[in-house]
Amino acid sequence: MTLKKRLLVLNTTIILGLGSAFSIPGVNAESINKLENQKSQIQQQRSNLQATLAEADKELVSVLKEIAELNAKITKVEKAIEDNNKLIAETETNITDTKAEVEKLKEEMAIIEDRIEKRSAILKQRAQSFQESGGSVAYLDVLLGASSFSDFVDRVGAVTTFVQADKQLLEEQEQDKKAFEEKKASVEEELAGLTSMMTELKGMQATMEEQKQQNSSLIQQLKEKENSIADKKAKLQSEDVKYASLIAQIEQSIAAQTAPAAQSVPAAQSVASAQSDSAAMNKQKPAAQKTKGSSTSAPKPSVNGGNAISIVTTAGNKYIGNSVYVFGGGRNAYDIANGRFDCSGFVHWSFSQAGISVGASTDSLKFAGRQVSASEMRAGDLVFFDTYKRDGHVGIYLGGGKFIGSQSSTGVAIANMSSGYWKTKFNGRVVRIIE
Repeated sequence: MTLKKRLLVLNTTIILGLGSAFSIPGVNAESINKLENQKSQIQQQRSNLQATLAEADKELVSVLKEIAELNAKITKVEKAIEDNNKLIAETETNITDTKAEVEKLKEEMAIIEDRIEKRSAILKQRAQSFQESGGSVAYLDVLLGASSFSDFVDRVGAVTTFVQADKQLLEEQEQDKKAFEEKKASVEEELAGLTSMMTELKGMQATMEEQKQQNSSLIQQLKEKENSIADKKAKLQSEDVKYASLIAQIEQSIAAQTAPAAQSVPAAQSVASAQSDSAAMNKQKPAAQKTKGSSTSAPKPSVNGGNAISIVTTAGNKYIGNSVYVFGGGRNAYDIANGRFDCSGFVHWSFSQAGISVGASTDSLKFAGRQVSASEMRAGDLVFFDTYKRDGHVGIYLGGGKFIGSQSSTGVAIANMSSGYWKTKFNGRVVRIIE
């Protein structure tokens, strides 16, 4: 029976029992047996009420625990938002600087193009110097047109000088073009990467803000529930005091009949004593449950074998629902203790729990082991996804189309890569670290 239903039954019983002008029979009018029956009935009703009160206590403890856990989670999310906002500001600065570099490159391009144009004009002028009216004359024609051996030598020297000069100009042309193209490609690649990263960061921030709002809304609901339970408890405790008072009166009547000559305890004192006992009992709280502490570091097994795979694939389970995504997270003791990871930082930490050292960036992880085909992947392999860039996200394959990783929307979580979002982002790259 739910707490609400039990309350309804008890309230009905109390209304019927107390609302009908319950009266204690006189000493000479009622038998002790009847008094004992009445006492037994009231004690049973009080026992039921106290059971409901205990349930309310238990429910209240559970609600308070949920509120504490959500508050802790909100604190982590707020810290992650703060850190990621700093990274967004840095990225915006880098984008501004890179755009300025692009503008500078455009100016350099104009200078280089001007140099290229001038060299072209020089080459053209030199070619024209060896032309005769009506057509062009090759260097060989110039040499064969010498009037004497001395003229021939002079012409050979001139042609050689021109050829070397032309060759140098052409090489300078090619060097300028190559340097320009390489720098342009590098700057454009950097700008594209920063722009993609900014898109990813802002998307992640929006998700985190939404999570924060959802958690705050849930806390508000839990607080309303807490207040409702507290009100019910207050009513139950008030009814419990009434039951205690009735029992005390009955006991006083029984005592008066069984020992009429004895000096009886004043009724008011008995009632007060019963109320005090009831209040003391209602103040008792269920024993607090022991909070599970963080598990100690796993033993360091051999790199090879199923034991290492098992450690790597399960090490992050304690962070599921208790972590947050932070760019660059998972690389120091503070982040690890507070469940702050990015995708590559989480993978690096997970493998370290099995005594295996791997890189802490997606670029290093994708070359950390042996490349295998997607059809061969097994638990413990690394799987890569194209998010804000090629191989922008990495996780640890668990089998059955699932992987564990630190995702921007959830923190450490198990996700499905055989359907939905992650299926569309999986690029087929699989790296085996543990053979």
